[in-house]
Amino acid sequence: MRAHRTLAVSVIIGLVLAVPAGAAAKRVIIDGSTSMLPLVQKLANAYHKAYPKIPAPKVGGGQTAIGIGDASAGRVDIGDASRDPIPGVDPKGLVFSKIARDGVCVITNSANPLPNLSQETVQGIFTGSIRDWSNVPGATVTGPIDLFDRDGASGTQDAFRNIFLGESTQISPSATAENSEGLEVNAVGSGNDKNAIGFVSFAATIGSSVHTVNYQGIPCTLRNAKSGQYGGVRNFWMVTKGVPKGEAAKFINWVTKPNNTTVRAIVSSEWIAIH
Repeated sequence: MRAHRTLAVSVIIGLVLAVPAGAAAKRVIIDGSTSMLPLVQKLANAYHKAYPKIPAPKVGGGQTAIGIGDASAGRVDIGDASRDPIPGVDPKGLVFSKIARDGVCVITNSANPLPNLSQETVQGIFTGSIRDWSNVPGATVTGPIDLFDRDGASGTQDAFRNIFLGESTQISPSATAENSEGLEVNAVGSGNDKNAIGFVSFAATIGSSVHTVNYQGIPCTLRNAKSGQYGGVRNFWMVTKGVPKGEAAKFINWVTKPNNTTVRAIVSSEWIAIH
């Protein structure tokens, strides 16, 4: 009898010791939009600094469609989406929480510092009806336009089409599709491709070698995006399966809380705060 009691006590003690001290606070898992990745990583670090007893959210990339799909399937707690919800396309039961806004810039190689593009010319270039730089006002290079796109899982591609081209207009299938902001910047900014053009989040252009093109006479700058002068602005969302709950709800509520000066300082450095 004593042996059985001793064994039982040992098992209980072992189970207690096996439970991590911070087990009460579940670590939030996040993936999705690569455009949002730098922002959400900064927010996650700041959240952990503010609440050190709560594990820092684990933040990964993977593009908008992956984040939405993973949130819907329960593989992550939060999916990051850099495009607006699409009724009839997005899985049912998702809740989109807006956390910030972002500027989308048309970019060219620095050897071709295009001064400005009208909406008509942007449409012509990206749909493939304008194929040579000799037909683009202000171009300093000649020859075929080397078009870069984001792939179909990208929220940036969806936002770009809706803002610059029109919802029903498709980007030319001849464009090279990149699956991240970094790859797009590298492809367009490469010194070996002076004829390149593409589009990325404003934040992705900071410190890069690419040239950002004025759109309809307005420079793609954070200041112009915040003021509303620059038209190429889209929303950033955190997506959950149903109403956010648990640790995911705590994190989203902290990020979206009005007058959260920590969040506002982080967002306003490269993006557009919603409060």
